[in-house]
Amino acid sequence: MAKALIIVESPAKARTISKFLGGDYVVESSIGHVRDLPSRAAEIPAAYKKKPWARMGVNVEKKFQPLYIIPDKKKAQVKKLKELLKSADALYLATDEDREGEAIAWHLVEVLKPKVPVRRMVFHEITERAIQHAIENPREIDMRLVEAQEARRILDRLYGYEVSPLLWIKIKPKLSAGRVQSVATRLVVERERERMVFKSAEYWSVKAQLESGHEDTPVVDAGLVEVNGRRIALTRDLDGLTGKLTENALKDNVLLLDGSAAGAIQSSLEGERFDITDVIQKPFTQKPLAPFITSTLQQEGGRKLRYTAKRTMRVAQRLYENGHITYMRTDSSNLSNEALQAARGQITELFGAEYLPEAPREYKKKVKGAQEAHEAIRPTGEVFRSSESLKGELDEEEWKLYDMIWRRTLASQMNDAKGQRTQVRFAAEIPAAADAAAGQPVAGRAVFTASGKVITFPGFLKVYSQWGDKAEGEESEKNKLLPPVKEGDRLKASDLVASEHNTKPPARYTEVSLVKILEERGIGRPSTYASIIQTVQDRGYVWKKGGALVPTLTAFAVIQLLEKHLGRLVDYEFTARMEDDLDVISNGDKEATPWLSEFYFGTLEEAERETEAELGVAEVGLKAKVAEGGAAVDARSISTVPIGPLPDGDGDVAARVGRYGPYLQVGDTERRAYIQDTLALDELDVTEAVRLLEEAQLANRTLGDYSLTGQPVYLRSGRFGPYIQLGDPELDSKGKIKKGKKPRMASLWPTMEPKTVTLEEAELILSFPKVLGEHPVTGQEVTVQDGRYGPYVSMPGEEEGKLESRGLEGAHEQLQTVTLDEAVVILSQPRVRRAQQAKGPLNVLAESPATKKPIEVRTGRFGPYVTDGQINATIPTSRDPMTVTFDDALELIAAREDRMRAEGVDPRAPADKKATKKKTTKKKTTKKKTTKKKTTKKKATKKKATKKKATKKKVTKKKVVKKKVVKKKAPAEKAPSI
Repeated sequence: MAKALIIVESPAKARTISKFLGGDYVVESSIGHVRDLPSRAAEIPAAYKKKPWARMGVNVEKKFQPLYIIPDKKKAQVKKLKELLKSADALYLATDEDREGEAIAWHLVEVLKPKVPVRRMVFHEITERAIQHAIENPREIDMRLVEAQEARRILDRLYGYEVSPLLWIKIKPKLSAGRVQSVATRLVVERERERMVFKSAEYWSVKAQLESGHEDTPVVDAGLVEVNGRRIALTRDLDGLTGKLTENALKDNVLLLDGSAAGAIQSSLEGERFDITDVIQKPFTQKPLAPFITSTLQQEGGRKLRYTAKRTMRVAQRLYENGHITYMRTDSSNLSNEALQAARGQITELFGAEYLPEAPREYKKKVKGAQEAHEAIRPTGEVFRSSESLKGELDEEEWKLYDMIWRRTLASQMNDAKGQRTQVRFAAEIPAAADAAAGQPVAGRAVFTASGKVITFPGFLKVYSQWGDKAEGEESEKNKLLPPVKEGDRLKASDLVASEHNTKPPARYTEVSLVKILEERGIGRPSTYASIIQTVQDRGYVWKKGGALVPTLTAFAVIQLLEKHLGRLVDYEFTARMEDDLDVISNGDKEATPWLSEFYFGTLEEAERETEAELGVAEVGLKAKVAEGGAAVDARSISTVPIGPLPDGDGDVAARVGRYGPYLQVGDTERRAYIQDTLALDELDVTEAVRLLEEAQLANRTLGDYSLTGQPVYLRSGRFGPYIQLGDPELDSKGKIKKGKKPRMASLWPTMEPKTVTLEEAELILSFPKVLGEHPVTGQEVTVQDGRYGPYVSMPGEEEGKLESRGLEGAHEQLQTVTLDEAVVILSQPRVRRAQQAKGPLNVLAESPATKKPIEVRTGRFGPYVTDGQINATIPTSRDPMTVTFDDALELIAAREDRMRAEGVDPRAPADKKATKKKTTKKKTTKKKTTKKKTTKKKATKKKATKKKATKKKVTKKKVVKKKVVKKKAPAEKAPSI
């Protein structure tokens, strides 16, 4: 009996939906997109390889027609879906209801070519009722959304594939540019520039503790705000560029206290009486915030749970796919009638009728450029499950996020919190004698203030606090009680404290604040913010210092190039207008092809052009602009960040990005020092630069002449640290090192310090590799030497050109003491792969929410990685393994998990199940250990190989003929879709 086939994007979503449906449906996942533009040259079909646009995957010559291919890792899943479709009587496409989901549905139809009825079913929560309703009320695929997604994908491909090569040529290889990632990087770089030019200023404050005589609040804390009618200067009154009072502060005659003045006020008022001149009481009302949308969920997840944006979205995805919350990519703060009734019923049940407004609250704010979903993020169903009831079903991460969503949803439909704010003003007289001690006029009337707030009705604060980590209700930490005082009362000062303060530079962006500014400016989509922030870190443009995002020197170089030569591409308003245009395309009010043409080629005819503001693109298109900009780029200039003049007058020092990493250089001289790309530039002043240059100078000197050859022995400082160099390179007529004439080099041993290394130590390092003698059995030379992974012994192996080597377990000093007999014993031991050697972790992080084991940072054969005991994830080369945080580790493991699922492997399956495939392959390629009758076996193998080759050729020939026949039957004009 035929069954309907329902296709969703993820296996987890498929499993949840299957629970709600009977045996009449088969639910399977596409595991994301089944088609995409080629990501590497090998994926480009042979028929298109020679096309000038093939590298880009977009036919810019023919209405920006995309070249879609089925990636290798998706072919097995596509085959499976085709097989399932053969026995189906209908096809339901149940992908997400946003642009991306609509595009996946369309691609599935294009690839599967179904001959049965096709229905598009959409829902924003995975509950039995919602799924049943979606099946009963299908719709057609919305081609406007598909066109908008396709236009966005093509736009991003054009941007990245045109601009990135320019960065490779002018700065260094493997860099990338992106429509949103480059703008996000610019924001982070601009904030660092503000910090670099910031001048800290000193100001002082005076606080007083006043005795009230009341039992509950015996002491009132008050601060000095005014002296003789002059307001006391605060941070906002000091200019960050000059460190002096701003023009407005000078106009308002603001008083800037220094240490002497603050001290004089403190000493003159100690023990004095303070008169209460005013008691101002004002009632206040605080309204709840709207239910979560994508961007606010990411921000609050960062603020309250300390989750990265990516972690928040990953956990929310699991909650959605398992049927606990509604769709988590949405820009709508509306709640459905069903949700409103569920919230109102639960509020009455849990807190009472006094917490429920007469009518449901409405929130209508819509964020620019976000996804087209119809409801806020909330718990699913007609009756919300409390977070307490789900404690046994969710892991720790999921429970914390669900708890926050559940509380925020209820709070959004509760009554306002009410309270009373009180401000008390105190006056005291500063004696005339204080002027002399202060060094400036401070004598006269001093005004201090104290303020407090009391919550009289908690309202929504009963369930959700907008400040702390949990609901605080009447006991909010923000409540500050003042004693019942009245005008005319006198309080004695029991203690006065004068405190020094320094203005601080603008705070660096965190993930929370970067998401907020991107949303405010309308740049990108909230659903992509998490991946954007991850991308700029993976590309080596940004690193994390605590929670702050710090730009690298490479990021400065990239942004300087884009700002100077391709300014429109990182212009905030221009980028936001592109998002608006994509929204207009999705609404059907604008066509994608002409818009892409204007962006890429520019507008050619004056008569055809609208105003630039209306059009949203520059007159010169991207292609011409990149070519024009590329010709004008001075690679040295854009890769340079000036630091300042040296105090000794020897020139200006600058930080530069080179092909082999960042470095400091004095003018155009050879005086330079390699630096880490993760050095925060606001901390790199002239003083720090001088220190680094002096250290490098100590590590770049001549140690003497080599006793064996008389060649000079140098200590050098390189990209990978200090090393010894013997002699000078031989150069050709062009000044380049002749082939095979590089000088001999060797790294310092870990116990050696560049500052103190001697010629004797250098000669010791250069004495290796050293021959220990001949192997007693094979007669081969046995040597001991230092290598990339430490000291080892080796000798020629049985196979020509191969070495038998074994690592030495001791320190480098063992190189001097190991004997031939010891080396022979070591070489006789079985080879142990480095990955199998028992090594302790580099770092141990917190417990994994998935495995309940500590996440560890380790190093293996292919470099550093993180592991939760089940999944190993490589740490990108741009990151220092020792700076990887718990959140970073979770993101890396989650990304690896996603890739494994995309390849059809269950990452959490038992090890033996995952290894089955591997074991079979291994068996086929097992090496034969027997060495006797070597020649005969080789000949036999060769014959077999020749036979196999001949057979293979025949098969290939047949296949080619078959393919040619099919090709002749194909229509002459065919869309480039594979």
